[in-house]
Amino acid sequence: MEKLAIFGGCPVREKPIFYGRQCIEQDDIDAVVETLKNDLITCGPRVEELEKKLCEVTGAKYAVVVANGTAALHLAALAAGFGPGDEVIVSAITFAASANCVLYCGARPVFADIRPDTYNIDPEAVRKLITPRTKGIVAVDFTGQAVEHDALHEICRKHNLTFIEDAAHAIGTKYRGQPIGSIADMTCFSFHPVKTVTGGEGGAITTNDEVLYRRLMRVRTHGITRNQEEMVHPDDAKWYNEQVELGYNYRMTDFQAALLLSQLNKLPKFSARRKAIVKKYDEAFSQMPEIVVQRELPESDTTRHLYILRLNPERLNCSRREFFDALYAENTCPQVHYLPVYWHSYYEKLGYEKGLCPTAEKYYEEAMSIPLYYGLTDEDVEDVIMAVKKVVQFYRR
Repeated sequence: MEKLAIFGGCPVREKPIFYGRQCIEQDDIDAVVETLKNDLITCGPRVEELEKKLCEVTGAKYAVVVANGTAALHLAALAAGFGPGDEVIVSAITFAASANCVLYCGARPVFADIRPDTYNIDPEAVRKLITPRTKGIVAVDFTGQAVEHDALHEICRKHNLTFIEDAAHAIGTKYRGQPIGSIADMTCFSFHPVKTVTGGEGGAITTNDEVLYRRLMRVRTHGITRNQEEMVHPDDAKWYNEQVELGYNYRMTDFQAALLLSQLNKLPKFSARRKAIVKKYDEAFSQMPEIVVQRELPESDTTRHLYILRLNPERLNCSRREFFDALYAENTCPQVHYLPVYWHSYYEKLGYEKGLCPTAEKYYEEAMSIPLYYGLTDEDVEDVIMAVKKVVQFYRR
């Protein structure tokens, strides 16, 4: 490889280390196997158990488990009543699903810029985007750090907006001591394998609002109900159910729920290990003027999903692509999170143009995510730090 020759032909480590990875242990496997032996492997007791566990973890009154994080966002947008003619403000730096859920409902995403130091949605940018058509905000806890709840809640109260928190990165995070999942009108989680806990796939919506909860439960399962109070033509026959609105099949299997239950029991140790790794990275990179370290809000006790390595272009004689490829050559494999959503070609077709969110666009040109997950050993972490230092030293101005 060309880059290996540039750096002396010998990478820091022999085997690659990727930016994220699940931790599946024997107790997780046992939980899944035990559930697979049961009579019910979907719509069974493990899903209800998981919903109760999520309420314990988040402090929310209600939890609705779904197939994945995107399904969670879609159902939250539906329950919020977003529709044609509405505008919903979304962070520019996020996975596309945070904005796609608005499009699914026929509403229009309006992209707000981010803060230059935390990379979360900027409440001042949100205020400037409010119009009579604005119906809600989808605010993303990017990297796992909590959004500025105080400011966003004030905006939502003033303008009667629904606040959907995209906490796909933030299971285990707290804001002013309160767990994420119990603060916004609805909070959406993802349990993809690179997240802190996983069900292989899976998602959830938490809320304290009983009306939202009942609608979420209906639209998760085709819009069909067995609750006579929700029926147009009530019937108490044991077999009777009635579709009262258009819904979806966004259910989770019981064996996924069993895996997630096992994983959630380990959330404290997963969280502690991620915090320890972040501390080591911060200590190493905050001393390097070539690297910009993400600022942590004092209100956020963060379980970090991503660690962002942001390059200082005034101190480095390379592009982000060159730095990225050089790290790969060192068998330290980064990723980029994320392309500003409106830069995607699909959004371009919808009429969105570059230049909407200058801070987000500058961030994108300079940022990458380096390895962060529970299974990283202390030696792995030191190898990542050494690889970054090696590349910085080569490209230092």
